[in-house]
Amino acid sequence: MGGLAAAIGLRRVGFGVTVVERARVLDDAGAGISLAANGIRALDALGVGDAVRAASARQLTGGTRTPRGGLLAEMDGAALERALGAPIAGIPRSDLHAVLRAALAPGALVTGAEVTALDLADPARPRVAFGGTTLAADLVVAADGVGSRLRGRLFPTAPGHVHSGSTVLRAITERPVEVGGDFELTWGRGAEFGHLRFADGRVEWHAVLNAPAGVRYPDPLAEVRRRFGHWHDPIPALLAATAPKAVLHHDIAELRTPLPSFVSGRVALLGDAAHAMTPHLGQGDCQALEDAVTLAAALAGEPSIDAALHRYDAERRPRAQSVARAARRAGRMGEQLAHPVAVAARNAALRLAPAGATVRAILRHAAWVPPRLDPR
Repeated sequence: MGGLAAAIGLRRVGFGVTVVERARVLDDAGAGISLAANGIRALDALGVGDAVRAASARQLTGGTRTPRGGLLAEMDGAALERALGAPIAGIPRSDLHAVLRAALAPGALVTGAEVTALDLADPARPRVAFGGTTLAADLVVAADGVGSRLRGRLFPTAPGHVHSGSTVLRAITERPVEVGGDFELTWGRGAEFGHLRFADGRVEWHAVLNAPAGVRYPDPLAEVRRRFGHWHDPIPALLAATAPKAVLHHDIAELRTPLPSFVSGRVALLGDAAHAMTPHLGQGDCQALEDAVTLAAALAGEPSIDAALHRYDAERRPRAQSVARAARRAGRMGEQLAHPVAVAARNAALRLAPAGATVRAILRHAAWVPPRLDPR
């Protein structure tokens, strides 16, 4: 998503862009996404905010519960909208990708082509080889994910991504399901179950477990039912409305050691390639969208590409790495917390927290205002 957003932003400020995607068929893998206000604002700056709003559901009600259904903290989405001027929105990832692809220039997206070489002999004109083609570019944007090969090439001594200690199973229900809130999290001991409602009434759910990397189950849905099927409503109904083949299973990885820079020469790292974080704040995709808008604005506003990349790194690296640290802390106090005494203490603290504490916690990360994207 970050790569598509960057392509839209760069085109918007006057650059010609080629997006290279190794997948031959865009099957839109992935379940759903909850976009905080900063992500919606970034999409507005890219000119696709209205289309995303039309395809998404506002998240106005919800909160955090115990496995038996006891309320720990309430989320007031309406208060957040009033404070931020933008909603929290739930949307299938496939729909969001479709909106972003539709905003690309015709022919800009090349599929089924893997980058096979990056020639940096001329620092001002890196050359990229893919699918039998070589292009010389003013700038290469590396948005190749948490396992980025280009990141390893640019920063060979930096530690790569590591397993966070958690694994996630997720799916979208086959049919609409009546749920009590638009967005909800349930915290157990070393486990989390969450759901978000889509505009068509279907629901995305995710189940996060403390587990070593590489653990897989012969029947993932049966395992989720075993672990979460006795938790409060509507969790059993969500699992009953899910097809076994719809369940996706991924280990959660992160860049625990921050990079020294998001830039090397005329190559800019973006999204998970630059700052892969755990999902506990729901900010990973939003930070990638912020990257895309900030990079485009810097290139439009600075006198040279080198100056623009310096500005991009200076503006994005401190914020994205700060959010990544906060997400890691949130996981340790949320889903990853397993000791019964610690879980009980956390739950008591949440129940005693003053009204509005959840809103203030979300505002801390979502109150970001994008720069204007003026053509060069």
